[in-house]
Amino acid sequence: MKNRLKVLRAERDWSQAELAARLDVSRQSVNAIETGKYDPSLPLAFKIARLFDLPIEAIFEA
Repeated sequence: MKNRLKVLRAERDWSQAELAARLDVSRQSVNAIETGKYDPSLPLAFKIARLFDLPIEAIFEA
């Protein structure tokens, strides 16, 4: 699944570790999502969308 997580994170000048802390997940999870190796669970996808104040569809693309 393609996503804009890396771009959105960079726009806020957050490291992967900072984003992971805000989402209560590991930095490795953030990295795996950004590189498309892992698709987040639906609750995590909603949490990411809330954090960036965007609809899920604006972040993730099938």
